[in-house]
Amino acid sequence: MTDGLRALAGSAIRAALMRFTRSPLSGAVTGAVSTAILQSSSATTVAAVGFVGAGLITFSASLGIIFGANIGTTITGWLVALLGFKLNLGTVILPVILVGTILRLFGNGRAANIGYALAGFGLIFVGISLMQQGMSGLTDIITPEALPADTLIGRLQLVALGILFTMITQSSSAGVAATLTALFAGAITFEQAAALVIGMDVGTTVTAVMASIGGSVAARRTGLSHVIFNLFTACGALILITPYTLLWEYLSPGALSSNAEIALVAFHTSYNTLGVMVILPFTGRFAHLIEKLMPAKKPSYTGSLGEGLLEQPALALTAVQASIHDELLALLRHVNAMLGDSLMGRRADLAELQAALDETYAYVDRIHLHETQGAEWERMLGIVHTLDHMQRLHERCEEEEDRAITARGSAELSDYGRTMVKTINGIFNDIETQSWTEAAERADKTAVYIHDQVEPLRQSILAKIASHEIDVPQGTGRLEAIRWLKRVSKHVARVMQHYGEAVLAAGK
Repeated sequence: MTDGLRALAGSAIRAALMRFTRSPLSGAVTGAVSTAILQSSSATTVAAVGFVGAGLITFSASLGIIFGANIGTTITGWLVALLGFKLNLGTVILPVILVGTILRLFGNGRAANIGYALAGFGLIFVGISLMQQGMSGLTDIITPEALPADTLIGRLQLVALGILFTMITQSSSAGVAATLTALFAGAITFEQAAALVIGMDVGTTVTAVMASIGGSVAARRTGLSHVIFNLFTACGALILITPYTLLWEYLSPGALSSNAEIALVAFHTSYNTLGVMVILPFTGRFAHLIEKLMPAKKPSYTGSLGEGLLEQPALALTAVQASIHDELLALLRHVNAMLGDSLMGRRADLAELQAALDETYAYVDRIHLHETQGAEWERMLGIVHTLDHMQRLHERCEEEEDRAITARGSAELSDYGRTMVKTINGIFNDIETQSWTEAAERADKTAVYIHDQVEPLRQSILAKIASHEIDVPQGTGRLEAIRWLKRVSKHVARVMQHYGEAVLAAGK
């Protein structure tokens, strides 16, 4: 069901998660709604880790999503308790599964995804019905007495069991459904069920942690924050089990035992909501704590390239674009520094930059796409072309310093060097304002202008050599310098054209 829903609404959910994370509260609401729609807190938290790793949202902005996902995941419990037990849909849902299966097998695109989600939805209730039948035969074997006693140590043991269950199944929702079934059959007490569910909430953090392995520092912080927040909520929930049962008995004596499954999902939602309400005002301090526990290393060009993102090509391409953005700025600043610009120019460590370009290229090679994937394929092509011209531009910077010196020092060429500097400074402004079309046009105009001047300059320099106005080595140096300016302007123009195409394709 989650796979079908993700295919139907995945891109819209990703856009909403990035758009509505202006504050911890809006992030929490968005995280809760997204998880309720996708029916998977893991899908939401892994997406948040991916966004942070790709540099789309900040670590602190991701915290609201992480908090809200814990509330959204409790919706599954309500579906199971209200529809699975109260309405007992196990048999009547079979036609829905049939329709979903037919759509999945014979439909295309959206229809197939709707069928997949429908079939998955129906199978939940078939599964609940089968678990009820199975549990009815196990009530003499699995009894409250067979599990740890209702003591603090016993509850901690049940929490550990819940964590283990979720780590194995990779689904806290499946664990909650199984716990509700056991509670409905009387195989476990409410207190035991509550402790198991608390453990399952903690166990679901493993998925986010796994997604953050090999990612950027910010992505790993997001995974760690999920663990710490769920541990914090679990501690509070353990304390609340007894007061919660006493409150039920006080308000409606005997109602807890007759509506145990409703009471359990209400407890699940209540302690998660309470945990979010407590932590939201302190989101900034919580983020600061995580940053202290996991300090950042020296920033690098490729810090956004995480292993976990490769499973989601769209996120992986966005991470690549973040790396290219930093590498491109460093390369353009280096070109300006070579041409004597002391204001915006800044020399880069060319060896480090080369290693970063190689690493980015290798990462792109591991992103698997097909021509049928439309906008993502266009992004990939734009990125590959961009990296190719950046590599060539890097070669011009690395091997031809003397030509840049001649270009800025020669009377015939200094104007063209200043034109190149002015163009790159304009590109910096275009990049800042996301004006990709303007950046490409600006770079192309300069490349055409310099290209048109090559032959007249060549003839002028050859005439000066012939008239002994300059010697052959000087003339040769100036000819090489104008060729260098021509190549640099061409590569800058191609980089801005293809990078702009990749960025614009990402918005389709």
